[in-house]
Amino acid sequence: MCTDDDATDAARLLAEHKLPALLVVDRDGQPYAIVPGSQLIAQLLPEFVLEDPLLAAVIDDRELDEVPGKLAGLTVAEWLPRRRFRPPTVGPDASVIHIAALMARTHTPLVAVVERDGDQPRLAGVVTAAWSCSS
Repeated sequence: MCTDDDATDAARLLAEHKLPALLVVDRDGQPYAIVPGSQLIAQLLPEFVLEDPLLAAVIDDRELDEVPGKLAGLTVAEWLPRRRFRPPTVGPDASVIHIAALMARTHTPLVAVVERDGDQPRLAGVVTAAWSCSS
């Protein structure tokens, strides 16, 4: 998602694809921020619920009906938490173990893959920490 994209579209993308985090790029397509889904969700919750978790147990889920309205008219940049994290990056030839170690060290489920196009870096893709369990 780009900083100028619609926040509602970003939330929909995050939910529909069950993404662990959102990689946001700037207008030039450069990695701008990585935001775990939990932080984006926190932006949508009423402040009093975050301050007193006991209230969350007694509040009706109808509060969630207001979520689309909170995002209406916002860009992704406006929706991002004040504290944003620069996404860790690797080159296209990075090994799986290198990427896994970077995820572990930076506590992030996404790593941006950036390649050089002359002097300009270009986002080539994203690697996610996806786990699959079966019983």
